[in-house]
Amino acid sequence: MSRLALIKAVLGPILRLMFRPQVEGAENIPGTGPVILAGNHLTFIDSMIMPICLDRPVHYIGKDEYVTGKGLKGRLMAWFFTSCGMIPVDRDGGRGGVAALMTGRRVLEEGKMFSIYPEGTRSPDGRLYRGRTGIARLTLMTGAPVVPFAMIGTDKIQPGGAGLPRPGKVTVRFGEPMEFSRYEGMDRDRYVLRAVTDSVMSEVMQLSGQEYVDMYATKAKAA
Repeated sequence: MSRLALIKAVLGPILRLMFRPQVEGAENIPGTGPVILAGNHLTFIDSMIMPICLDRPVHYIGKDEYVTGKGLKGRLMAWFFTSCGMIPVDRDGGRGGVAALMTGRRVLEEGKMFSIYPEGTRSPDGRLYRGRTGIARLTLMTGAPVVPFAMIGTDKIQPGGAGLPRPGKVTVRFGEPMEFSRYEGMDRDRYVLRAVTDSVMSEVMQLSGQEYVDMYATKAKAA
């Protein structure tokens, strides 16, 4: 039994009882081959709920501090997050964005599924913010289709993204796959990258029902 299967068997029933996740549109996720899942990011537990809702393993980038803790607690956290598909990357350094992009590319070239939050960080107020173009680079470099998704309700069960989550109902909604083969070889064209990214974010907005803000979330947090 894989570590992810063990987590699903042991913790899955508990998480389902607590969060009662309702999955919509799972049939839109291809059963094989590279796939990019791109969606909104409301709170910390988004990446904990996603793996238990899918049949296929999903990989995603996480802060390396989640796996570098000391003692028994640190080892348990590292085991849990890596078992759920997290790939630790130092995102605070000057080349953190490049490292995350290259990690995603490697995962996709291995025919696996990779999840990304184009906003780059959690929403500070529940609205949907402008997407960063890393998502566009990934799909144009690898040819992997993009399946947009929306996490709905996670901000209600863990307000502010901090502290222990409380019981509640969560919906995970997947849209139809998007492919951008018409832009093949144009992964360095900033206008194409912006157009692809905005197309994905438009679908995420439709799925989530969030108000859209044409500003990066990091800038809104710093204001």
